[in-house]
Amino acid sequence: MAETKPQPKVIIFSTPTCSFCNAAKSYLRQRGVKFSDVDVSRDAAAARDLVRRTGQQGVPVLDIGGKIVIGFDRPKINQLLGIR
Repeated sequence: MAETKPQPKVIIFSTPTCSFCNAAKSYLRQRGVKFSDVDVSRDAAAARDLVRRTGQQGVPVLDIGGKIVIGFDRPKINQLLGIR
């Protein structure tokens, strides 16, 4: 029987009007990945945290187990989540 690794904690920093954010969230949902969605347009502290972590304000930004993915980078997301 194959061992299943626990899913790393996933946080997506997004805004409601960002089409790439919505595509990334849809992609994660389709694959059954649980995630926390942080709307940086409504949460100034989260927006500052995002800039502190990444040096930029663009979204989407995903934090997957402490590793940052800037943009909807499917290959990198898949790699960090162990998805084929």
